[in-house]
Amino acid sequence: MTLIVEKPHDLLGMVGTKMGPTGWVAVEQDRVDAFAECTGDDQWIHVDVDRAKAGPFGGTIAHGYLTLSMVNLFLPELVEVRGFAHAVNVGLDKLRFLAPVVVGSRIRAVSEIVSAEEIKGAIQAVVRVTIEIEGKAGQPADKPALVADTISRYFPEAA
Repeated sequence: MTLIVEKPHDLLGMVGTKMGPTGWVAVEQDRVDAFAECTGDDQWIHVDVDRAKAGPFGGTIAHGYLTLSMVNLFLPELVEVRGFAHAVNVGLDKLRFLAPVVVGSRIRAVSEIVSAEEIKGAIQAVVRVTIEIEGKAGQPADKPALVADTISRYFPEAA
């Protein structure tokens, strides 16, 4: 269920709030191939299905940066901030790739608001997003694919 935040200022009192999980999303070879085409990263571990079968993961794996880009897919399902004139993506802190996403597996996200502060006429929030890999019986595997602290800055609407 998506957390609805009516105005950016409300984020200040929401530190520690956990969100998610999102729904599971399958990571298929066509998505990996399209990412390889867009980025020029066509390393065999991502795109050569036959060769990767004999590789360290028993198949092709998603690019780490593809998995990271999926944060953008999951965030709107986790939190919706309303009541701002505009917002900017400031960047990331503490990004870690912890486990490979084997093609054909499913991933989802959980998150937590780890900080929120007023800065430069806006509210800046850090949301820690964890991308989980599906394990047995639809439960998350022991290790997530990645953990990243996203930084967003919301400029409130004029009063």
